[in-house]
Amino acid sequence: MAAARAALTALRPPPDSTPGPAPTSEELLGRVALGDEQAFSLLYDRLAGPIFGTVLQVLRSRPHAEEVTQEVLLEIWRKAAQFDPARAKVTTWALTIAHRRAVDRVRSEQSARDREDRVDLLDVRQPYDDVVETALSTEDHSEVRAAMSALTELQRESLLLAYYHGLTCREVAEKLGVATGTVKTRMRDGMIRLRDALGATR
Repeated sequence: MAAARAALTALRPPPDSTPGPAPTSEELLGRVALGDEQAFSLLYDRLAGPIFGTVLQVLRSRPHAEEVTQEVLLEIWRKAAQFDPARAKVTTWALTIAHRRAVDRVRSEQSARDREDRVDLLDVRQPYDDVVETALSTEDHSEVRAAMSALTELQRESLLLAYYHGLTCREVAEKLGVATGTVKTRMRDGMIRLRDALGATR
Protein backbone atom coordinates (compact mmCIF):
# COMPACT_ATOMS: atom_id res chain seq x y z
CA MET A 1 0.00 0.00 0.00
CA ALA A 2 2.87 2.38 0.83
CA ALA A 3 4.41 1.96 -2.63
CA ALA A 4 1.12 2.64 -4.37
CA ARG A 5 0.48 5.70 -2.23
CA ALA A 6 3.94 7.01 -3.03
CA ALA A 7 3.28 6.55 -6.75
CA LEU A 8 -0.07 8.30 -6.55
CA THR A 9 1.31 11.29 -4.65
CA ALA A 10 4.80 11.55 -6.12
CA LEU A 11 4.08 14.95 -7.64
CA ARG A 12 2.70 16.47 -4.43
CA PRO A 13 3.60 20.18 -4.29
CA PRO A 14 5.09 21.64 -1.10
CA PRO A 15 2.52 22.34 1.62
CA ASP A 16 1.18 25.85 2.05
CA SER A 17 2.84 27.43 5.05
CA THR A 18 -0.08 29.80 5.62
CA PRO A 19 -2.10 28.59 8.61
CA GLY A 20 -5.82 28.27 8.24
CA PRO A 21 -8.76 25.98 8.88
CA ALA A 22 -8.40 22.48 7.50
CA PRO A 23 -10.46 21.96 4.36
CA THR A 24 -13.41 19.62 4.57
CA SER A 25 -13.40 16.34 2.71
CA GLU A 26 -16.00 17.76 0.36
CA GLU A 27 -13.75 20.70 -0.43
CA LEU A 28 -10.79 18.40 -0.98
CA LEU A 29 -12.76 16.17 -3.31
CA GLY A 30 -13.89 19.20 -5.27
CA ARG A 31 -10.26 20.11 -5.76
CA VAL A 32 -9.43 16.51 -6.66
CA ALA A 33 -12.07 16.70 -9.40
CA LEU A 34 -9.98 19.53 -10.89
CA GLY A 35 -6.83 17.40 -10.80
CA ASP A 36 -5.35 18.77 -7.55
CA GLU A 37 -2.85 16.11 -6.46
CA GLN A 38 -2.10 17.78 -3.13
CA ALA A 39 -5.80 17.70 -2.28
CA PHE A 40 -5.87 14.02 -3.22
CA SER A 41 -2.90 13.35 -0.94
CA LEU A 42 -4.72 14.97 1.99
CA LEU A 43 -7.93 13.13 1.17
CA TYR A 44 -5.96 9.90 0.84
CA ASP A 45 -4.68 10.30 4.39
CA ARG A 46 -8.21 10.80 5.68
CA LEU A 47 -9.88 7.96 3.81
CA ALA A 48 -7.28 5.21 3.49
CA GLY A 49 -7.75 3.94 7.05
CA PRO A 50 -11.57 3.79 7.07
CA ILE A 51 -11.60 2.28 3.59
CA PHE A 52 -9.08 -0.38 4.54
CA GLY A 53 -11.07 -1.25 7.67
CA THR A 54 -14.30 -1.61 5.70
CA VAL A 55 -12.69 -3.78 3.05
CA LEU A 56 -10.87 -5.94 5.61
CA GLN A 57 -14.14 -6.72 7.38
CA VAL A 58 -15.43 -8.22 4.16
CA LEU A 59 -12.32 -9.93 2.79
CA ARG A 60 -10.61 -11.06 6.03
CA SER A 61 -7.27 -10.91 4.26
CA ARG A 62 -4.84 -8.03 4.72
CA PRO A 63 -3.05 -8.46 1.35
CA HIS A 64 -6.36 -8.59 -0.52
CA ALA A 65 -7.74 -5.70 1.54
CA GLU A 66 -4.69 -3.57 0.74
CA GLU A 67 -5.08 -4.31 -2.97
CA VAL A 68 -8.79 -3.45 -2.99
CA THR A 69 -8.14 -0.31 -0.93
CA GLN A 70 -5.82 0.95 -3.66
CA GLU A 71 -8.48 0.16 -6.27
CA VAL A 72 -11.04 2.16 -4.28
CA LEU A 73 -8.75 5.16 -3.89
CA LEU A 74 -7.97 5.13 -7.60
CA GLU A 75 -11.70 4.99 -8.32
CA ILE A 76 -12.21 8.01 -6.06
CA TRP A 77 -9.53 9.89 -7.99
CA ARG A 78 -11.13 9.01 -11.33
CA LYS A 79 -14.75 9.63 -10.26
CA ALA A 80 -14.27 12.70 -8.07
CA ALA A 81 -16.22 14.84 -10.51
CA GLN A 82 -19.22 12.49 -10.21
CA PHE A 83 -19.62 13.04 -6.48
CA ASP A 84 -22.88 14.76 -5.48
CA PRO A 85 -22.61 16.45 -2.05
CA ALA A 86 -26.39 16.72 -1.93
CA ARG A 87 -26.74 12.93 -1.76
CA ALA A 88 -24.06 11.90 0.74
CA LYS A 89 -20.94 12.93 2.58
CA VAL A 90 -17.58 12.09 1.04
CA THR A 91 -16.79 9.49 3.69
CA THR A 92 -20.12 7.74 3.17
CA TRP A 93 -19.64 7.82 -0.59
CA ALA A 94 -16.11 6.43 -0.32
CA LEU A 95 -17.07 3.63 2.09
CA THR A 96 -19.97 2.66 -0.15
CA ILE A 97 -17.53 2.26 -3.02
CA ALA A 98 -15.21 0.29 -0.74
CA HIS A 99 -17.92 -2.10 0.40
CA ARG A 100 -19.12 -2.66 -3.17
CA ARG A 101 -15.58 -3.34 -4.38
CA ALA A 102 -14.95 -5.79 -1.54
CA VAL A 103 -18.19 -7.66 -2.19
CA ASP A 104 -17.38 -7.81 -5.90
CA ARG A 105 -13.99 -9.31 -5.06
CA VAL A 106 -15.61 -11.98 -2.87
CA ARG A 107 -18.12 -12.83 -5.59
CA SER A 108 -15.40 -12.97 -8.22
CA GLU A 109 -13.26 -15.31 -6.16
CA GLN A 110 -16.27 -17.46 -5.29
CA SER A 111 -17.21 -17.70 -8.96
CA ALA A 112 -13.67 -18.79 -9.80
CA ARG A 113 -13.80 -21.46 -7.07
CA ASP A 114 -17.21 -22.63 -8.26
CA ARG A 115 -15.94 -22.97 -11.84
CA GLU A 116 -12.95 -24.95 -10.61
CA ASP A 117 -15.20 -27.17 -8.50
CA ARG A 118 -17.49 -27.87 -11.47
CA VAL A 119 -14.49 -28.85 -13.57
CA ASP A 120 -13.25 -31.07 -10.74
CA LEU A 121 -16.63 -32.78 -10.50
CA LEU A 122 -16.72 -33.41 -14.24
CA ASP A 123 -13.19 -34.80 -14.11
CA VAL A 124 -14.19 -37.18 -11.33
CA ARG A 125 -17.83 -37.99 -11.86
CA GLN A 126 -17.84 -38.80 -15.58
CA PRO A 127 -15.19 -41.53 -15.50
CA TYR A 128 -16.53 -42.72 -12.14
CA ASP A 129 -20.02 -43.07 -13.67
CA ASP A 130 -18.54 -45.54 -16.14
CA VAL A 131 -16.95 -47.49 -13.32
CA VAL A 132 -20.22 -47.55 -11.35
CA GLU A 133 -22.10 -48.77 -14.41
CA THR A 134 -19.63 -51.62 -14.69
CA ALA A 135 -20.04 -52.38 -10.99
CA LEU A 136 -23.85 -52.42 -11.24
CA SER A 137 -23.73 -54.73 -14.23
CA THR A 138 -21.57 -57.20 -12.30
CA GLU A 139 -23.87 -59.89 -10.98
CA ASP A 140 -21.47 -61.13 -8.32
CA HIS A 141 -21.52 -58.39 -5.66
CA SER A 142 -18.60 -60.02 -3.91
CA GLU A 143 -16.50 -59.00 -6.91
CA VAL A 144 -17.52 -55.37 -6.37
CA ARG A 145 -16.75 -55.57 -2.66
CA ALA A 146 -13.41 -57.16 -3.40
CA ALA A 147 -12.59 -54.46 -5.94
CA MET A 148 -13.51 -51.71 -3.47
CA SER A 149 -11.50 -53.33 -0.70
CA ALA A 150 -8.46 -53.30 -2.97
CA LEU A 151 -8.47 -49.51 -2.88
CA THR A 152 -6.63 -47.55 -0.26
CA GLU A 153 -8.74 -45.99 2.48
CA LEU A 154 -8.22 -42.49 1.05
CA GLN A 155 -9.12 -43.63 -2.45
CA ARG A 156 -12.27 -45.35 -1.24
CA GLU A 157 -13.39 -42.51 1.03
CA SER A 158 -12.68 -39.87 -1.62
CA LEU A 159 -14.67 -41.66 -4.30
CA LEU A 160 -17.63 -42.36 -2.02
CA LEU A 161 -17.76 -38.76 -0.76
CA ALA A 162 -17.54 -37.34 -4.28
CA TYR A 163 -19.99 -39.70 -5.94
CA TYR A 164 -22.58 -40.56 -3.31
CA HIS A 165 -22.47 -37.32 -1.32
CA GLY A 166 -21.84 -35.00 -4.26
CA LEU A 167 -18.88 -33.23 -2.65
CA THR A 168 -16.35 -31.36 -4.76
CA CYS A 169 -12.67 -32.26 -4.66
CA ARG A 170 -12.02 -29.23 -2.45
CA GLU A 171 -14.80 -30.24 -0.04
CA VAL A 172 -13.52 -33.82 0.07
CA ALA A 173 -10.04 -32.53 0.82
CA GLU A 174 -11.34 -30.35 3.65
CA LYS A 175 -13.36 -33.21 5.11
CA LEU A 176 -10.42 -35.62 5.01
CA GLY A 177 -7.84 -33.02 6.04
CA VAL A 178 -5.59 -33.45 3.03
CA ALA A 179 -4.52 -31.32 0.08
CA THR A 180 -6.90 -30.95 -2.87
CA GLY A 181 -4.21 -32.18 -5.26
CA THR A 182 -3.80 -35.31 -3.16
CA VAL A 183 -7.53 -36.02 -3.35
CA LYS A 184 -7.58 -35.59 -7.13
CA THR A 185 -4.67 -37.96 -7.55
CA ARG A 186 -6.10 -40.58 -5.20
CA MET A 187 -9.52 -40.44 -6.86
CA ARG A 188 -8.10 -40.92 -10.33
CA ASP A 189 -5.82 -43.71 -9.15
CA GLY A 190 -8.73 -45.33 -7.33
CA MET A 191 -10.97 -45.22 -10.40
CA ILE A 192 -8.25 -46.82 -12.51
CA ARG A 193 -7.73 -49.60 -9.96
CA LEU A 194 -11.46 -50.16 -9.55
CA ARG A 195 -12.07 -50.26 -13.30
CA ASP A 196 -9.15 -52.63 -13.87
CA ALA A 197 -10.25 -54.90 -11.01
CA LEU A 198 -13.81 -55.15 -12.29
CA GLY A 199 -12.68 -55.56 -15.85
CA ALA A 200 -10.36 -58.43 -14.90
CA THR A 201 -13.15 -60.37 -13.22
CA ARG A 202 -15.62 -60.17 -16.10
